[in-house]
Amino acid sequence: MPAAHIIGWSHLPFGKLDALDLETLVSRATTEALRHAQVDAGEVDAIFIGHAGMGMVRENFVSSYPMLAEPGLRWRPSTRVENACATGTAAIYQAMAAIESGAARTVLVVGAEKMTGTSGAEVTAALANASYVPEEAAAGLTFAGIFARFAQEYFERYGDHSATLARIAAKNHANGARNPLAHLRRDFGFEFCNTVSDKNPIVAAPLRKTDCSLVSDGAAALVLRSAERSADSPRAIRFRATAHVNDFLPMSRRDFVTFEGPRRAWQLALERAGAKVDDLSFAEVHDCFTIAELLTYEAMGLAKPGEGARLLEDGTVMPGGRLPINPSGGLKAKGHPIGATGVSMHAVACMQLTGTAGDIQVPGARLAGVFNMGGSAVVNCVSILEAVR
Repeated sequence: MPAAHIIGWSHLPFGKLDALDLETLVSRATTEALRHAQVDAGEVDAIFIGHAGMGMVRENFVSSYPMLAEPGLRWRPSTRVENACATGTAAIYQAMAAIESGAARTVLVVGAEKMTGTSGAEVTAALANASYVPEEAAAGLTFAGIFARFAQEYFERYGDHSATLARIAAKNHANGARNPLAHLRRDFGFEFCNTVSDKNPIVAAPLRKTDCSLVSDGAAALVLRSAERSADSPRAIRFRATAHVNDFLPMSRRDFVTFEGPRRAWQLALERAGAKVDDLSFAEVHDCFTIAELLTYEAMGLAKPGEGARLLEDGTVMPGGRLPINPSGGLKAKGHPIGATGVSMHAVACMQLTGTAGDIQVPGARLAGVFNMGGSAVVNCVSILEAVR
C-alpha cells in the first residue's frame, strides 16, 4: 500500500473566471490547502504543480507560483508536471514517489489551468496537439473529432447509442447543478441533451454540444504527508492503490474503442487494492466526452462490451444507485481546466470520504475510485482511496 496520505485539500469553483489570472488561481489554491491541512508552509519539503499550458497562457514557467502566495515555501524544490489531461494526477503521483522514496515527508500538489482567456479556436488547436499530430491533428482532427470516432466505432459495433450518451450528459448536469464548485450548475434534462437544436448543435457527429466537456478555468490543491507523520490528522485519506499505464499514442496502433488502457489501469488498481469494482462506493471518472464515460463503465468491468447502457437504465450509476458515477458532475458539468482536473477529482473524492461533500454527498462513502485519462486513452491513471479513520 502506498505510504503517502492526503491530509488537506482545496478546490476553487471552476468556471469562466475573468477576474482571476493563473497566478491568482495557484495562490488561492495553495493557501487554502495549507490552511485546511493545518500545515505551515515551512513544513513543506517539495512542490509539484500540474499545469498543461500548451500555449493557452503566455507564462509556462509556473513552478515558483506557490511561493508568491506563501513566502515560507521559498527555497523548496518545485517542479511543473505535464501529461496532457492526466497532468493533475501525474503531479500527485510524483508527490507520492517523493514521499515513498524518502526524499520528502510533506508535499504540496497544485493543479491549475487558465483556458477561457484564449479564443475557442486557439484552445481547440492547442488541445489537438495532445494527439498523435502526424496522423491526427495534422489531418484536421480535433479532440471532439477524435472522440466522435470512438462513438462512431462503438455505434457501428453495438448500435446507435445517442440516447445513452444523452442520459450520461443529463445525469452529470443534474449532479453538477447540486455542486457549488461546478462550472455549469444547470439541469438540462434528458430531452434537451438528446435533441439536436440551435442550443445543442452537432459538434462532431454523432457528438452534440452536451456530449462535450467544458473549457474552464480553475485550480485545486492537495497536501500529502508520509503515513507515519499523518497519523494524527483528523482527515487523512490513504491511497489503497494506484495504477498508471500508457498506451501507444497513434490511434492507428490500437483498437481504441476497446479502451484497453483504461481497462488495464482499473484491473491493476483494483488488484493492488485487494478489491473488486463492486466494493467501490462511487467513482469520479474522466468524461471529457460522454462516450468516454460509457466506455469507462465497460473498462471498469461494470458491464460487458456494448452493454454499458443498462447501467443507466437500471440506475446503477445514478445518484442513489449501487455505484454512482461522477456525483460531482464530472468534467461534463464541473468543468475541465486541464492541469487542475486530476487534482480536482482526488479532492472531491476526499470530500466524499470525509462526509463533507454537501449536496453531492454519497451516503456512507467508504471506498473511492478515481480515473483520470490523458489524450485518447493514452495515459490512464486509477486511484483507489479510503479514509484512514
